[in-house]
Amino acid sequence: MRVHLVDGTYELFRAFYGAPSAKAPDGSEVGATRGLLRSLASLIKQDGVTHVAVAFDHVIESFRNDLYSGYKTGDGIDPDLWAQFPLAERAAAALGMVVWPMVEFEADDALAAAAAKFVDQVEQVVIASPDKDLTQCVRGNRVVCADRLRKTTLDEAGVVNKFGVPPASIPDWLALVGDSADGFPGLPRWGAKSASIVLARWRHLEHIPDQPSDWNVSVRGAESLAASLREGRKDAELYRTLATLRTDVSLAESLDDLRWRGPRKEELQLLCTEIGDNTFVISAP
Repeated sequence: MRVHLVDGTYELFRAFYGAPSAKAPDGSEVGATRGLLRSLASLIKQDGVTHVAVAFDHVIESFRNDLYSGYKTGDGIDPDLWAQFPLAERAAAALGMVVWPMVEFEADDALAAAAAKFVDQVEQVVIASPDKDLTQCVRGNRVVCADRLRKTTLDEAGVVNKFGVPPASIPDWLALVGDSADGFPGLPRWGAKSASIVLARWRHLEHIPDQPSDWNVSVRGAESLAASLREGRKDAELYRTLATLRTDVSLAESLDDLRWRGPRKEELQLLCTEIGDNTFVISAP
């Protein structure tokens, strides 16, 4: 048995920029919601997909904005996309999926918490998202990250092959390299390759010696990298905190609650009428 945990915010963004524009009877833009419905329906129809939950950023801001003023906000999101977040949550729920609309925490935190909660109850947890933050949740082949668009899956060996470090070091790697999507810059002069080389040896920021002569690795520009780390350790620790997903999010649902039993027909029909998508049909298993 597998559990599929879907990054609903990513799915909605992908649909908004990838699906055709469409108007509801009231004139509002609903193309992303229509695209999301079809994307989630295609997931359900795949063999072995029996237990599903979808997490959304109900609001973009989270507790991380209190820790760092530069952290990502909802500023700059296209109003036609932003207006579809409530519709997207309703769409996933109408399809019969468990929906986690996150406010204090982020959607990624819910996915991380769910992976930790269910990993010992199933054969595999599949996190449906290409977000590199979520690769920190990967555990062997028991928790994997799947990019549905590119049809690729990362297990623990895949994470090491892609980033040069194991899943547990991903927050440290992001702290050094930075994450423009989340709004923190990383440390000056540190890049993906240098961070991978050093962290492959030392695993975590606090273990990296101040002096590059003690690193026991060969990395270009070691002196300047070490100086940057010495000067920016507190910043790096903050960035790591921002990058570390929370697994203590309270999720009330049991594994059985995530079993897909078919759509909520009346809710789905009402939603489809509202968005002018009366051709959408999905049936219970």
